[in-house]
Amino acid sequence: MDSSSSQEITQLLLAWSGGDQEALARLTPIVYQELHRQARQYMSRERGNHTLQTTALVNEVYLRLVDAAQVQWQNRAHFFAVSANVMRHILVDFARKAQYQKRGGGAQKVELEEALEFSADRSPDLVALDDALNTLAGLDPRQSRVVELKFFGGLNYDEIAEVLKVSEGTVRRDWRLAKSWLYRELNNTSNAEPQA
Repeated sequence: MDSSSSQEITQLLLAWSGGDQEALARLTPIVYQELHRQARQYMSRERGNHTLQTTALVNEVYLRLVDAAQVQWQNRAHFFAVSANVMRHILVDFARKAQYQKRGGGAQKVELEEALEFSADRSPDLVALDDALNTLAGLDPRQSRVVELKFFGGLNYDEIAEVLKVSEGTVRRDWRLAKSWLYRELNNTSNAEPQA
């Protein structure tokens, strides 16, 4: 997205936060398209028979964001950071529900992305990833947030740095450390023997 579009989104978000409903009407097609792109990118990493459709995911994220009227939007990066968190919760809730319905079988499999491949044979399931991110948040909240923003929000290093108010170098370092930690954590979890 070019800087003029980014500035336009920021201006519309600020106007909407100030109560301008016309700004919301102008903002909707712009952010909806970006949310759809992010969701499509995420869903392309899912297995082929996944029952949650991209459009349904985008609609749910969008509805929750529009209902968040009390949020004082700061800029485009802030909006998409919040949308990343919302998307994460929707996807994890969906995965937990699917696991519950199947009594633990058939957990959703998801690849973190090319840079975060855990193994050539198997990708971590979304619930295990969420649990690991929650554990990481207890150890290093910023690293956990970097993963969430990059993986669920599709933000680039510059945008993540803007959201977290740190340097791009810090984001890259956190990303590397978080990937390493998650790799170990998810492999230890998947290799653990079930308790009898």
